[in-house]
Amino acid sequence: MLRTALRNVLAHKARLLMTVLAVMLGVAFVSGTLVFTDTLGNAFRKQSAKGFEKIAVQVESPTVGEGDTETGLPAGTLAKIQGLPQVAEATGRVTGFAGVADQKGKLIGNGWSNTGSNFAPGKDGKDPSYDFTEGNGPASAGEIALDKETAKKGKYKVGDTIRVATSGPVVEYTLAGVFTTDLGSVSAGGSMVLFDTAVAQKQYLKPDHFSTFTVTAKGTASDEQVLAAVKPLLPADADAETGTKLADDEADMIKREMSGLSTMLLAFAGIALFVGIFLIANTFTMLVAQRTRELALMRAVGASRRQVKRSVILEAGVVGILASVVGFGLGLGLAVGLRSLIGSIGAKIPNGPLVISPTAVLSALTVGVVVTVLAAWLPARRAAKIPPVAAMSSVHAVASAKSLLIRNIIGSILTAGGLALIAAGAGSSDGTSGRILIAVGAFFALIGVIVLIPQLSHPLIAMVRPLMVRAFGVSGKLAAQNAVRNPRRTGATASALAIGLTLVTGLTVIGVTVGQAIDKMTTDNIRADYLVSMSSGTSMDVSAVDALSKAKGVEGFSRKQIGTAEVKGSEQMITGVDPAGFDKVFSVKAVSGSLNTLAQGQIVIEEKTAKKKNWKAGDQLPLVFERDGKKTTKTLTVGAVIAENELFSSYVVDQKLLDPFEEKPYLPEVWVKMAGGETKANEQALVDSLGNNPAMTVMDKQDIRNFFGGMINTMLNIMYGLLAMALVIAVLGVVNTLAMSVFERQQEIGMLRAIGLDRRRVKRMIRLEAVVISVFGAVVGVGLGSFLGWAIGETFRDSIPNYELVIPYGRIGVFLLLAGVVGVLASLWPARSAAKLNMLTAIKTE
Repeated sequence: MLRTALRNVLAHKARLLMTVLAVMLGVAFVSGTLVFTDTLGNAFRKQSAKGFEKIAVQVESPTVGEGDTETGLPAGTLAKIQGLPQVAEATGRVTGFAGVADQKGKLIGNGWSNTGSNFAPGKDGKDPSYDFTEGNGPASAGEIALDKETAKKGKYKVGDTIRVATSGPVVEYTLAGVFTTDLGSVSAGGSMVLFDTAVAQKQYLKPDHFSTFTVTAKGTASDEQVLAAVKPLLPADADAETGTKLADDEADMIKREMSGLSTMLLAFAGIALFVGIFLIANTFTMLVAQRTRELALMRAVGASRRQVKRSVILEAGVVGILASVVGFGLGLGLAVGLRSLIGSIGAKIPNGPLVISPTAVLSALTVGVVVTVLAAWLPARRAAKIPPVAAMSSVHAVASAKSLLIRNIIGSILTAGGLALIAAGAGSSDGTSGRILIAVGAFFALIGVIVLIPQLSHPLIAMVRPLMVRAFGVSGKLAAQNAVRNPRRTGATASALAIGLTLVTGLTVIGVTVGQAIDKMTTDNIRADYLVSMSSGTSMDVSAVDALSKAKGVEGFSRKQIGTAEVKGSEQMITGVDPAGFDKVFSVKAVSGSLNTLAQGQIVIEEKTAKKKNWKAGDQLPLVFERDGKKTTKTLTVGAVIAENELFSSYVVDQKLLDPFEEKPYLPEVWVKMAGGETKANEQALVDSLGNNPAMTVMDKQDIRNFFGGMINTMLNIMYGLLAMALVIAVLGVVNTLAMSVFERQQEIGMLRAIGLDRRRVKRMIRLEAVVISVFGAVVGVGLGSFLGWAIGETFRDSIPNYELVIPYGRIGVFLLLAGVVGVLASLWPARSAAKLNMLTAIKTE
């Protein structure tokens, strides 16, 4: 039986190759994900450890308010720490955003990871954190140093003049030196600019203050001893940790981040393997059907049912091992490819070897073998039931009415139960628990539909049969009949496509619906022509905001300032705006009261909060502000209640009310209305008012839409790319089904050729059969996916203003069309094989 099993593995090379491909793709994704995340995590952990290896203690500045504004660590404290007997050296650092312009004035780097800091030389004149390859550190206010990669991208050399932007106006500096660094933000594709310490303090904090202290130990003093000595000297709320603890914390953070990426990729690998199960089961069902007489003869000469079953499962095991080994090799290539891809988009990954852990190897082998064996178990069970008498006949017993009835009952119960759970989740008041219910319901509904899909094939395909007959004549009629000749096989093939299209359609419905709600928000609530912000996402400087307000052609203007205050015992985010330009740049509906009251120093409250707190226009509301440890209470009148929107927090005031309580205001964005609307001249006027600052982004209305909704489209495209693998496996399933159909109908095809059906019509018949099966699976997937999209969307309804379900008929039409194309492509080889059959040989086939 062992020799028989091994022989059979090689006896059907083409069909088994497709099975190997299905398993191989899933295994490659699993192993590639594990190796990639292990390699990435190991490289960053080593980099993290290297970055902290010389640091005994690091002290962080206390922060206050929205945007975590630093209060700073005094230079006097640094001097005291430097005088401790346990300390060899203590260095003060101050950091913030710094963007470097290239030769064309464009920002180098990706904005959020462009960093500026101070050059802090020790007693030897060198800064231990940076290794200079050219020149030296900045020695005066007009000099800077750049990291090597940024200097290379900008084609800068020592002595060149460079334009650098922080949160304020652009300033020109002379390049004094070029250095290398292991800083994570630079590795992520950002830039690093080193300023003279006094310049950095003025830009990012305040004179004689630092963001952090890094302390190295003297002699045999331990990190804990240094920490114990440093702590009593620190200001209140300053945070101090040992270098070892910081390295461990950063390693844990990296591990958590890697686990999120790993979970997402593994989820898609699971989907691919789940789809692959149908292809594997279908393949072994076909192989068993082809070998009915052979297996029956084996039973007749003494092989037991257990031996026959074991033989088929052994075949599956061999296929699984082969697919796992090849898939693991492909996974290693995938891991290397992902690493190169990240590097090609500007993010640097620290150097390090490819990490191949025992877990990755065992997972790949286990997944491949277990999935293949489980998928082959039912076909093996059917093989064991083949009676010896079947050796005398080419006809194998068909499924009994009882087995089909049981199957339909089970499928109906699972589908109904799943749909009920989905509906319950959609109606749940708690969004999180509702989505959990929907996920569980989706699983059961999907399984139920897969069980029922053979039964569904008859009525759905019957609906299109008249159209096929009318359009394609005999070929169309035969194709429709062949598609339902073996409903189980048709159902298994269509299931693979149904799963993929369920996920794709569900994601599309959610994405398009949320995207339209966001787009409606931008068109309904925004009158401004432009939105100006920092490319880093940090706060703009007040000088930049003032410069914008004076730009040529400005008709309406309002900053968006974020602060905090205590409202009725809890800290809340407060949005500050410019009342004079508020109505010109925003279109906000007042449910009650008047927005004009903003200019009178009154507060505006969002409707949802007002209802929850039972507040209304005219009520008195005490707000407690805090600055430098001193609390001030201001009682404001509720001037208006506004409709829910995503542009502001629940509380809106005149920005002048926030200014006295903030040393440095947090200004994430400015909205501008221009005379004449959106024109190139108006946009250039705003750019010119900012001094052609490369670190600031000026967005028009379309850019604003993309800014708010672009992330959704990006995520959808990523999901489509990952789910494409599942659809590739589904295509292999269609090829397999058609190949088996041609094999089983050799005699019939020969007879059709003999009575006048030419090769062109034979090919058309096979192609139409493939299209019918593919579109049938797609229709089932689109229907279930649309229902899931609606249900998930209902759980977000309360948190997204202007939410309204959108069924993207255009995209769904494209999905169905692509399903038809998939059918045509999958049918090329089987159709060609059928057309090439010798009619006399085929007629003689038993």
